[in-house]
Amino acid sequence: MNKERKLWIGFALVMSISFAVLGYYGYEIYQQAPPVPDRIISVGNQVVFTGQEIKDGQNIWQSMGGQEVGTIWGHGAYVAPDWTADWLHREAVFILNKYAKRDFNKDFDALNGEQQAALKMRLQGDVRSNTYNEKTNTISVSADRLEAISYLSNYYRGLFMDEPEFDQLRHDYAIPKMSIKDKERMHKMNAFFFWATWATVTERPGAKISYTHNWPSDELVGNVATPDLLIWSGISIILLIFCIGILVFYHVKSGEDEHLETPAEDPLLRQGMTPSMYHIKKYFLVVSLLIVLQVVMGVITAHYGVEGNGFYGIPLDQFLPYSITRTWHTQLAIFWIATAWLATGLYIAPAVSGKDPKFQVFGVNFLFIALLIIVLGSMAGQWMGVMQKLNLIDNFWFGHQGYEYVDLGRFWQIFLLIGLFLWLALMVRPLLTVLRQKTAEKSLIVMFLISCTAIALFYAAGLMWGRQINLAIAEYWRWWVVHLWVEGFFEVFATVVIAFLFVRLGLLKTKTATINVIFSTIVFMSGGILGTCHHLYFSGTPVGVMALGATFSALEIVPLVLIGYEAYHNYRLSKATEWIKDYKWPIYFMIAVAFWNFLGAGVFGFIINPPIALYYVQGLNTTALHGHTALFGVYGMLGIGLMLFVLRSLFRHEVWNEKLMKFIFWSTNIGLLTMALFSLLPIGIWQAVESITHGMWYARSSELMQQPGMVTLKWMRAIGDTLFGFGILALCYFVFEISFRKKR
Repeated sequence: MNKERKLWIGFALVMSISFAVLGYYGYEIYQQAPPVPDRIISVGNQVVFTGQEIKDGQNIWQSMGGQEVGTIWGHGAYVAPDWTADWLHREAVFILNKYAKRDFNKDFDALNGEQQAALKMRLQGDVRSNTYNEKTNTISVSADRLEAISYLSNYYRGLFMDEPEFDQLRHDYAIPKMSIKDKERMHKMNAFFFWATWATVTERPGAKISYTHNWPSDELVGNVATPDLLIWSGISIILLIFCIGILVFYHVKSGEDEHLETPAEDPLLRQGMTPSMYHIKKYFLVVSLLIVLQVVMGVITAHYGVEGNGFYGIPLDQFLPYSITRTWHTQLAIFWIATAWLATGLYIAPAVSGKDPKFQVFGVNFLFIALLIIVLGSMAGQWMGVMQKLNLIDNFWFGHQGYEYVDLGRFWQIFLLIGLFLWLALMVRPLLTVLRQKTAEKSLIVMFLISCTAIALFYAAGLMWGRQINLAIAEYWRWWVVHLWVEGFFEVFATVVIAFLFVRLGLLKTKTATINVIFSTIVFMSGGILGTCHHLYFSGTPVGVMALGATFSALEIVPLVLIGYEAYHNYRLSKATEWIKDYKWPIYFMIAVAFWNFLGAGVFGFIINPPIALYYVQGLNTTALHGHTALFGVYGMLGIGLMLFVLRSLFRHEVWNEKLMKFIFWSTNIGLLTMALFSLLPIGIWQAVESITHGMWYARSSELMQQPGMVTLKWMRAIGDTLFGFGILALCYFVFEISFRKKR
C-alpha cells in the first residue's frame, strides 16, 4: 500500500471517528442542557416568570444585538459587562446586605471576617441549591431571591430604557437610551437574564458544580475553579508537548522536498483564459470595498470603548449604535474573506480544465448578484432589528439573530446556503472532465472538491437551531459554524489552494504537494473537529465536553509549531527564479499568513485554550486579541494573498507599483501587530489579573474599564489602527487602479 493511499485511509478515519464523537456529545448537550421551566415560582406559588417569558426574553435580547451587547456565558462583545456575571454579583451583594441588616443591623462590608463567612455560606446554600422540580417543570426561589429579582429588574429596566441616573453607565457600556422600547419587553428580557444567571450558580443534579462549571468566577456565591479545570489543563499541556515531539520527529525523518527544476518561464503565461475567469474581477472590486467598510466599522466600534454615546461628539449611537457597528464589523470580515476565497476557487476551476462548461459565465454573474443582495439585505435587516422595528418572529427571519458571527436572519442564512451550493456546482462542473482523465493532479483535485463541498455543506449547521431553542444547544451549533466552517474547512481549502497554485507554477511536484496536503489536513482536523468543544466549556454543557475540548484543542496548536518552516519554504520559492518575482507580493502575504498562524492562532490562541486559563479570561480582551490576529492575520491575509495572485494572473502583462505594494504589506502587518501588542494584549492581561483577583464581574465592570490607565491603553490602539487603515485604503486603490488601468 503506497503512502498516499495510507494517508487517504487515515483522513477517512479521522473524519468519521471525530464527527461520531462530536455528534455523541451533541446528544449529551441536548439531554443535559440547563432546563427552561414552565414557571419560576416563589413562596406561596407566586409566579415570578413564565417559561414563555424566558424564551421571548431570549429573543428580545437577540433583537437588541444579543452577543454584540456584552456577553452571556462569556460569549460576545467586550464593552458592556457579561450580563450573567453582572446579575450574579449584584444579586449576591443585595442578598448579603439584606442578611447583614437583618442579623447585625450593618452593611455586609462592615462585618468581621467570621460574620461574613457565615453569611456567605447561607447565601451559597440558597443560590446553589437546585430547586428545579422535573415533575412540575418549575424552579422555586426563596423570598430573599424574589426581592433581589425585583431590585435587579428595576435596575436593568433603568439601564436599558431611559432612567437619567444611568446616563453615565450607558455611556460607559455604549448602550443607547431606549434600547428596549417598552416595559413588557424589558420584563421578558429580565426573565431571560435571571434564567441564564440561575444556570451559572445552580448545581447540576448529583454534582457540586453549576451548569456552567462554576463560571463566572465569583467567590461570594462559591463559583471557584474546580480540580477538573486544573487536571485537564495539565493533560492538555502534556499532550501538546508530546505531540509536538512526534511531529518534529516525523518532519525530520521525512526530510526536505524533492528538488524540482524551476521552469524557465511562467507556466501560467501559457494558460488559456476562459470567459468566466475574466468576470472574476468584479468580485475583487467588491472585496476591496467591503474591507474598507469593515475597517471603518472597526474604527467606530473601537472608539465606542472610550466615547460610548458618540463619535468625536457626533451622537452616532442614535442611528448607528455599537451593537450594529460591531455586528457589521465581524460579519463583513466573514463576507469579504469568504468572497475572496470563493472568487479564487471560481478562477482556479476553469483554469485547470481550460474551458468553461455551458452557462458558467451566467452562473458566475448570478452568484455575484446573489452575494450582493445577501450582504446588503442582511445588514439592513440587522439595523431594523436592533432599532426595534421588527416583531420577534420577523426579527428571527430577517433581522438580527444575536449570535456572534451568525447574526444574520434565518432567511439570509438560507439564501447564503443556496449561494454556497451554487458556488459548489460552478466549481465541480469544470473539474469533472479533468477527474475523468486521471491525471497526476487527480488526488489534489479530489481534496480540493472535498474542501469545497464541506464549505457549502457545513454552513447548514447554522440552520440547526430554532427561534426559541435552549441557549446551550444554540451555542453547540453556532460553534459548528464559527469553528468547523470558518476555522476548519476554510483552513483545508486554503491549504489545498496554496499547494495547487505552487504546483501550477511548477514550484512543487504534484505528488509531493498531494501528500503534504493530505497529511496537513489529517493533523489539523485531528484536533480541529473535537477541538470545537473548547468553546463550550462553560456554555451549559456536561463535564465530558470540557475534557474533550481541553485534550483536542491542544492538538490544534501542534501543526503551528513548524509554521516557520512553511514561511521559509514560501520565501525560498519567491527567490527561485527571475519570473517568480511577479508573484512576490502574493507569496509575501502567504508568508505573513504563516507568521500570524504561529502568533495569532498559535501563541495567542493557546493563551486562552486550557480550561483553567479560559475560566478566568473568557470574554476578556484576550479573546479579542486572538480573534483579530487569527481572523484577519491568518484568513484575511490569505484572502488578500489569493486576490493578488488572481489579479497577477488576470493582468499578467501589467507592471505593479512596487512602492505601493510594499506600503500595503508592511502597513497592514505592522498595524495589526501594533494594535495587538500596544492595546489588546495589555488590556487583556490587566483584565485577567483582576478576574483572578476579584472575579469576572469586576474584570468587565465600568469601574475597571473606565480607569485612566485603561482608557489610555484603549487610545493606544489608534496608532496601529491608523497605520492599518491607511494600508487597507492603499489596497483598495491598488485593486481599482489595476482593474481600470488603460491596458498597455
